[in-house]
Amino acid sequence: MARPSVRHLIQKTGTKLFTERGFHACSVQDITDAAGVPKGSFYNHFLSKETLAAEILIAYGQGSTDRSILTNPEVPALIRLKKHFAALNDYFSKCDEGCLVGKFMADVSDNTPQIRKSLISVLNLWGKQISSAITEGQKQGSIRKDLKADDLAAFLIDAYEGAILRTRVEKKPRALKAFVKIVFSSIAV
Repeated sequence: MARPSVRHLIQKTGTKLFTERGFHACSVQDITDAAGVPKGSFYNHFLSKETLAAEILIAYGQGSTDRSILTNPEVPALIRLKKHFAALNDYFSKCDEGCLVGKFMADVSDNTPQIRKSLISVLNLWGKQISSAITEGQKQGSIRKDLKADDLAAFLIDAYEGAILRTRVEKKPRALKAFVKIVFSSIAV
């Protein structure tokens, strides 16, 4: 079995530590120590901790959970959205650390422009995926039409991130279940 590259090892370790601790509570030294690589190796692959975090966020946003259900034209749009959030609920009910995007949103500041840019990119990607399904559901007549698809998608993402945070605090998935129950009874026609 091939040994992972140092770059990959740093990314994997950084993802784990950022998810557990957040951006500001994790140093380059923490990452390199946990990865078992010299600190100098970090700077051979990344300009800064923020550069690493920005890359990790983009990768996380593209693949933390299977988002392909949102674009499957074989499945009615409302069902796609329900399956998507059911999969997220399953994932985040078992994940004590919560969502990396939510953690970074709490950490972002004017001093972390690369992270802010990556967060916006991920939120826009997720928004487009969800908005597309909502638009199709509106055309199919299964989702209410009095709300703009983009606005509704942004609201769903924002509310779901809040539900994930509450789930971490309460140590039970009540907020995730309530999100699904309330959202789908509110948007379905």
